[in-house]
Amino acid sequence: MTKTTRIALLASLLTSGATLSAQAADTSAAAVAHPAEWPKLAMKRQRDPKVEARVDAMLRRMSVEDKVGQLIQVDIASITPKDLETYKFGSILNGGNSAPNNDEFAPAAEWLKLFDAFYDASVKRSDGRPVVPVIWGTDAVHGANNIVGATLFPHNIGLGAARDPELVRRIGAATAAETAATGIDWSFAPTVAVVQDDRWGRTYESYSEEPSVVASYAGAMVEGIQGRVGADFMKPGHVISSVKHFLGDGGTGGRDQGDTRVSEETLRDVHAAGYMTALPAGALTVMPSFSSWNGAKLTGNKSLLTGVLKERWGFDGFTIGDWNAHGQVPGCSNEDCAAAINAGLDMFMYSGPKWKELYANTLREAKAGTIPAARLDDAVRRILRVKVLAGTFDAGRPSSRPFAGKFDLLGAPEHRAIARQAVRESLVLLKNNGVLPIKAGADVLVAGAGADDIGMQSGGWSLTWQGTGVTNANFPNGQSIWSGLSEAVRASGGKATLSATGEFTAKPDVAIVVFGETPYAEFSGDRSTLEYSPDDKSSLALLRRLKKAGVPTVSVFLSGRPLWVNPELNASDAFVAAWLPGTEGGGVADVLVAGRDGEPKADFRGTLSFSWPKRLDQYVLNRRDVGYDPLFPFGYGLSYAKGGQVPQLDEARPANASGDQNALFVRGRLASGVLLTTTGAVTQSRVDRLAQEDSVRLVFGGTGELALQKAQPMDLSRESNGQLSLILDYRVTQAPTGTVTLGMAGGRAASVPITGALRASGRDWAQLAVPLRCFADGGVDMMKVTRPATIAATGKVGLDISGVRVASAPPGPISCGSR
Repeated sequence: MTKTTRIALLASLLTSGATLSAQAADTSAAAVAHPAEWPKLAMKRQRDPKVEARVDAMLRRMSVEDKVGQLIQVDIASITPKDLETYKFGSILNGGNSAPNNDEFAPAAEWLKLFDAFYDASVKRSDGRPVVPVIWGTDAVHGANNIVGATLFPHNIGLGAARDPELVRRIGAATAAETAATGIDWSFAPTVAVVQDDRWGRTYESYSEEPSVVASYAGAMVEGIQGRVGADFMKPGHVISSVKHFLGDGGTGGRDQGDTRVSEETLRDVHAAGYMTALPAGALTVMPSFSSWNGAKLTGNKSLLTGVLKERWGFDGFTIGDWNAHGQVPGCSNEDCAAAINAGLDMFMYSGPKWKELYANTLREAKAGTIPAARLDDAVRRILRVKVLAGTFDAGRPSSRPFAGKFDLLGAPEHRAIARQAVRESLVLLKNNGVLPIKAGADVLVAGAGADDIGMQSGGWSLTWQGTGVTNANFPNGQSIWSGLSEAVRASGGKATLSATGEFTAKPDVAIVVFGETPYAEFSGDRSTLEYSPDDKSSLALLRRLKKAGVPTVSVFLSGRPLWVNPELNASDAFVAAWLPGTEGGGVADVLVAGRDGEPKADFRGTLSFSWPKRLDQYVLNRRDVGYDPLFPFGYGLSYAKGGQVPQLDEARPANASGDQNALFVRGRLASGVLLTTTGAVTQSRVDRLAQEDSVRLVFGGTGELALQKAQPMDLSRESNGQLSLILDYRVTQAPTGTVTLGMAGGRAASVPITGALRASGRDWAQLAVPLRCFADGGVDMMKVTRPATIAATGKVGLDISGVRVASAPPGPISCGSR
């Protein structure tokens, strides 16, 4: 049996729910679930006969073309309202990087205006067949985080530390109201991943490593977003929720879209915990995961999507794919995947220019019976049921709905108060040698890169997908941590001074240093170890400088996961895990700074929902594990009422540790398995940027090439699908006289001209980003990249290179056709 045949057999077995034969040896039989071994769920929402009759009546009048259209959701960057006059698709979405007029900072009114246009086109028909309005899905994962002015709450990891389900319910309701103000009627939240490997870039989207904590929050968040069944369920101001990512996304070994290799028992008892409360609470949609379980893609796993989710659990909403995830199912492409529908996917999430091909192929397969008529009707019935329950058919144009256009809800005082409470409750005090709370009347120095940066304290999914390219001005209803501290210190009769670098003339009574991870989302956030900032120790140097000067120092650490910070802990008199608190930085001051009466507004109450590592290689560190040995265990957290001392910690670091899985060359070091070679008229030497010889100097005397080569091919398919870029940190030392290209090779080679960008950049250090899709469209096999970066020139040019990596692009990446 050939490998191709084995893969085809495996795909057939997984999508039919049959038992794997011993011959299908490429993937374990453990990838098939046994629904009878899963518990039944008691759903609070029961089917309404009137709703079912209305759905059935519509379904009978729909053509197969109408039905197939409902199965497709397209990103607004790939489709126009005019298209929906012809193609009656079920849904649209705004992906992480898409927005009205391609402006991620578009005002709320533009979002509402665009939804009106899509809605009007979707209901425009004169053939007598049912009018089915389109719905709009968005990632409102910690507030209506795509909208300027919205309240951004702490990311889930911080909420997990608060241990307050009722607060989470209120956050869900506030988020829904602010989302509804723009007319948008569907949120891709909550994430109920039970993260087991903290290297994963989406760890901050998880409430906890503990299933019980996730379960306590999942149902509460669904009820906040959608309303409570039997009370305010899907009443105005509530939106559709989507529980994600089904199933096991938190167990992929720290790699986004990876493979969760666990038993069915662990999948059920650990990773499914959130669904046990979210689905009974009435969740209307579920998003299958990009990832795999024991080698089989979840988006094509019928035993789970149909057998467990729909049949055993009785989920009667619909499943919505993740971003082109169906294209990763064996035998599928982004434009053709009957296998996913047959497995139990109800709606494709598609991004790209070829959505007409997806529609045509799905229609052909529906007509040919490749997608059975009963399966097609089941998927459409589920979509229609959700739309009826959500009020889609009766609500009218988005701008006519009760909450639409109430833009004063964005950053409303009552929502900001909830967010500020969430910040207070989420802070975890890890160390306090008597310096906290800050005494009334103190002279306080506030330092660190994160002190006055609302974008940094908010993290990923904050206006932009990766949370990058934003300034404080983009958060008109937000407050930085510095601003909050300054207000509190002055109110106590003290003095506060901001100096990001920690410089001072007169010695302060105390310093508060705010530092941590810079924003990221999936792909970019994956790490190879848990060492904090392995390639930039400036924060540590600042802490040590203050310690040497005898200044008592409080560290406020911003992060999306527990990290190895032993050196930083040693250099601090107090250390606060602030996670990613969002736009209400004043909540930090409420706990850190005492008022004139000598007491802060609140004590610390947060406790760790993730175990904290004592070594940088403890990326799998969960209290159920054999040999559990954390620095701070699950549930740890000091307070003013409950103190505790932290001894001097071991700062030993493995010599070969490296932090970024997608860094090819950084700070003078090549990543493991990467070779640097030159051919032709090019010479290389070393030059300083931030440290001695941390950059490469290239001098092209004519035609030549520099290449970064991998000893083993890299798989960059997920990064390409995720819209990441090849990023170059460079400085021009001699303007190019010929053409210069940035390229990649795998099977075939492809390159993009960058001459114009180099000529325009001047002599200062700059950054250049080329989307990976440019190379993929040029024929590079993104699953087998052998040369992840090449710089080629046809004439003279001088370049200094300090970094090459795959990451989210900064604003204004080079287009594929740049010159």
